Amino acid sequence: MVKPLAFKGEKITKKRKAVSAEDNLQAQKKTRESRADVQEDDRWVTADAVGDISGPVVILLPSTLPSCIACDAGGKVFVSKLENLVEVEPHDMRQVWIVSKVAGTDNIGLKGHHGRYLSCDKTGIVSAQTEAMSSEETFACIATPDTPGAFNLQSQREEFISLTDDGNNIRGDAKSVSFNNTVRIRMQARFKPQLKASKEMKAKEKISRKELEEAVGKKLDDNEVRALKRARVQGDYHEKLLLLRSKGKHDKYA
Repeated sequence: MVKPLAFKGEKITKKRKAVSAEDNLQAQKKTRESRADVQEDDRWVTADAVGDISGPVVILLPSTLPSCIACDAGGKVFVSKLENLVEVEPHDMRQVWIVSKVAGTDNIGLKGHHGRYLSCDKTGIVSAQTEAMSSEETFACIATPDTPGAFNLQSQREEFISLTDDGNNIRGDAKSVSFNNTVRIRMQARFKPQLKASKEMKAKEKISRKELEEAVGKKLDDNEVRALKRARVQGDYHEKLLLLRSKGKHDKYA
């Protein structure tokens, strides 16, 4: 192959190896898959802290057989038995509530499958017939003292949502925290801050040695590859990249 003319003293620029269209497509596919993994993780996990609670939830009751709070299309709230006792997840949309955060407070609203909110009136009757949130549709979710992962739902009248002693009904007029009004909350993993952050970090780590070497412009040893992957997670990737590029230039002319 005939080489192009070069003159003495002229700076010769080496051409970078072109990245094929197929390699580009593969890299883009990996990125999309990583993002999709984070956004579509629909496993049901347990909320550990009040700050975890968001998105679709199932409110588990302290009953002998696993059950939760559910509502029908007419807004009647009832005790519903859970069928999946392994993953402890809903089998019926009536068992699912969507958490709405109340702006400027730590309170929440719980919207049922039919678009209406869980509500508790002054007599302690619990229903889900209202399309908008008012004080009766607003609850404080309080972490139960000395019981990790357990919560109490308190109305604005400072009374608690509770399972009746016979285990067949739900009321909202319990005056104090007790076993009957201590609930656990299951939620989708993609909404849990800790799991979401962990998956996003793993997604950021998913970059090949080849992609890193192309970014730096030279071959990298194992320590350099690990350092760059760690930098992508910690947020100083570009600084580390510039340092390695600069080091590569110094090594070249040393």
